Amino acid sequence: MSALSFPVFPLAGALLFPRGQLPLHIFEPRYRDMIADAMAGDRLIGMVQPRDRRDPPGLFPIGGLGRIAECERRADGRYNIVLQGLARFRILRELAVTTRYRQVEALCQDEPGEDGVLGIAQRAELEREARAYADALGYAVDWESVARLDDEQLVNGICQVAPLDTGSKQALLEAEDLAERADLAVQFMQFQRMAPGGADGPRTLQ
Repeated sequence: MSALSFPVFPLAGALLFPRGQLPLHIFEPRYRDMIADAMAGDRLIGMVQPRDRRDPPGLFPIGGLGRIAECERRADGRYNIVLQGLARFRILRELAVTTRYRQVEALCQDEPGEDGVLGIAQRAELEREARAYADALGYAVDWESVARLDDEQLVNGICQVAPLDTGSKQALLEAEDLAERADLAVQFMQFQRMAPGGADGPRTLQ
């Protein structure tokens, strides 16, 4: 497994899983530079969560590497992009660069296909808790479409959209396999839903 160097976009709550997609609206000048440079090269962008509020923030060691699959440059210079997830990565070191955006050297993990690994009972429990969680948040969800998702799409989709804290999101990203990620997602949704203030209350899992 060889190391790769690529730019990173630190963004709390934004998870990119292998084989998943992440739409992003890019407006900060430094990240507009990053997209322009990536489009002129290999189109690779690493998504990683900040682990503190320093400037610049520290970074969690595990993130998701993606390739820009769609890119729309708007008249005002902003971008709408879609990242296609390739692999998770572990940061080896941050590079000394002259660009306004940050770059790292990292090792990418081998990512075997994960679809079809949930048992019937685990899938049912995840769907049941997702419904209760969405109801608590007042979300309108097309559950017929959800039921047609494969296990990987369902689990990773919930992990992407659930408004959990940064620490919980990171634990979901770092889970060893899809079954472990599904179990964690159920636990986090239950905890937040049952905490004082309900799902709209303070997020205390960080």
